[in-house]
Amino acid sequence: MPADGKITGTTTDPAIGLRNTAAECVRLVATQFGRELDWSLASLDELDGVCAELSAGGQLEGQRFDLWWKLVGAYTGEVLVRVYSGQWSTHEQAPGAFVVVVSGNTALPFGIAERVLSGEPFKSLGSFGRVLPAIIARSERPG
Repeated sequence: MPADGKITGTTTDPAIGLRNTAAECVRLVATQFGRELDWSLASLDELDGVCAELSAGGQLEGQRFDLWWKLVGAYTGEVLVRVYSGQWSTHEQAPGAFVVVVSGNTALPFGIAERVLSGEPFKSLGSFGRVLPAIIARSERPG
C-alpha cells in the first residue's frame, strides 16, 4: 500500500478518478492477462485469479504493488458501487482514504485489495463482494 494509504488523481471529483482507475484495471487485465472484467460480482472472482497470477512469482513489492493495489481496489470498489448502488466516500478516520458506502455500511475495497495482493490466506475479492448483502441485512435487524 502507498505509505499514506491514499489515492491521488488529477480530477477534483474523487469518484471520477476512481472510476477512471477502475477502467484502467479493466484495460490492463485484458491486455496483460487476456481476461475480461465486466463490472459484475463474478468478475471479482476473475480478478482474484489475476491477483494469484501476479503473486505467483513471489510477493509484489514497491511500485508494482502500489500500482496493482490502486487498480484492484478501485475496480473492486466500483463493482460494489454499480452492483449495490453504493457511492464512493472518504473514510472518516483516514481523510483521503476511499471507501464505498452501501445502505449506510462502509466497505473497504483497498483494504481487501491489500490483503489479497499480499497473499493473505482465505481472502477473496469475490467473497468480499458477495458477503455485502448479508452484512447489510444484519445491520438493518432491530437490535
